[in-house]
Amino acid sequence: MGLHIGDKLQIQCYKHNGKIHRAWDEAVVLDIKKDYLVFGNKKTNVTEAEGSFWKTKEPAIMYFFKDRWFNVIAQLKKDGIYYYCNIATPFIIEENTIKYIDYDLDLRIFPNGSYKILDRLEYKYHKRIMNYSDELDKVINQGLSDLIEFYKSGSPVFHSEFNKKYYEIYKECKVQKK
Repeated sequence: MGLHIGDKLQIQCYKHNGKIHRAWDEAVVLDIKKDYLVFGNKKTNVTEAEGSFWKTKEPAIMYFFKDRWFNVIAQLKKDGIYYYCNIATPFIIEENTIKYIDYDLDLRIFPNGSYKILDRLEYKYHKRIMNYSDELDKVINQGLSDLIEFYKSGSPVFHSEFNKKYYEIYKECKVQKK
């Protein structure tokens, strides 16, 4: 099954132990590139592992990479675009669902361009209880370094006009699907 612009998928995020961590009801295909896919959603239902659920507040443009150990979510908020970047395995698509393993470390990028690495303690804890190998630890930390370099190098993924264009495509897809 080939993907097409406007197709609606779900997202499932797992932890290293194979347990589902979080799931999103909607990810609309906005672009299909050689090395990554672009999706969008807005006010979508999110289900947590323990069964609680909530709705996202703002539009999000999501970049899932075929060969990189991170994904990028641009959150289009009233006061600017925030980026939430997960250190995670490259994605796979199975049964109309984008799947990846999340490795806790996150990079939060603020509208003013500053950034902060999040969840180092959660990473250390999961590394210990789930027995991440030394090799996996190196891959994860390299993923974080690669992500920071990807951001500092000025990738279009982090340009507001790029993300606003994708949000317009998302809105068009939603109108066409009604």
